[in-house]
Amino acid sequence: MWIADNWKDYEVIDCSKGEKLERWGNYILVRPDPQVIWDTPRTQKGWRKMNGHYHRSAKGGGEWEFFDLPEQWQIHYGSLTFNLKPFSFKHTGLFPEQAANWDWFSAKIRHANRPVKVLNLFAYTGGATLAAASAGASVTHVDASKGMVTWAKENAVSSGLKDAPIRWIVDDCVKFVEREIRRGNHYDAIIMDPPSYGRGPKGEIWKIEDAIYPLVQLCEQLLTDDPLFFLINSYTTGLQPAVLSYMMNTVLRKYRGTITADEIGLPVSSNGLVLPCGASGRFER
Repeated sequence: MWIADNWKDYEVIDCSKGEKLERWGNYILVRPDPQVIWDTPRTQKGWRKMNGHYHRSAKGGGEWEFFDLPEQWQIHYGSLTFNLKPFSFKHTGLFPEQAANWDWFSAKIRHANRPVKVLNLFAYTGGATLAAASAGASVTHVDASKGMVTWAKENAVSSGLKDAPIRWIVDDCVKFVEREIRRGNHYDAIIMDPPSYGRGPKGEIWKIEDAIYPLVQLCEQLLTDDPLFFLINSYTTGLQPAVLSYMMNTVLRKYRGTITADEIGLPVSSNGLVLPCGASGRFER
């Protein structure tokens, strides 16, 4: 498992009874997590003195309950600064487990000894974009949500990357890739963090089981002759690491490189265990 264990401003303190107790900077949140199927005693004081609690509804969805939590606050990861705010479906605007991937590809960019162009698809609030830009890459950031791209720009400003070579694109990712192919553009590295299900800006339906393999095939056409890396993240239960590995081997086999896939996770500070948080597949030269 690849573990995001370099955080100082974030930690999973404990997890029990379908929920995780987290510290986001100076604030304690309790959020549901489907992986937490065990029932252990809740001895950590944060379970009783939280700043925010997302209650999942039996009918689907849920709602936040707040106890002295600001509308927005910041946390840091190295030189990066992220603006957080609780919003729909339990999220805060950041997936901290992805820091395991940020560290990996940032090192590859820094040691490439050449200019690196990165395409970040389903780029959300820009964690991977900012990590890549901070390491020296030029990045094309694509997300179908205008609000998410605006949030990512705010994170770039907060991280001192306002003038970094980042292209901000609000578009359906598949359609953008198809246009980039027609334009003859190429990238040294591609990152994608697709949702299990979603809709594009014009109502385009995205279902990962049906759409991910054709998209990877399209993206292969955007790679340079000597690609540096290709990263695919999945939070979908059916897309296990072995599935990501097989898919990437099928599409990227013509390139001389190594493909690995594994779970990603976050350490739990109270007991030393690791909470699984999805899977990633990595191609690297």
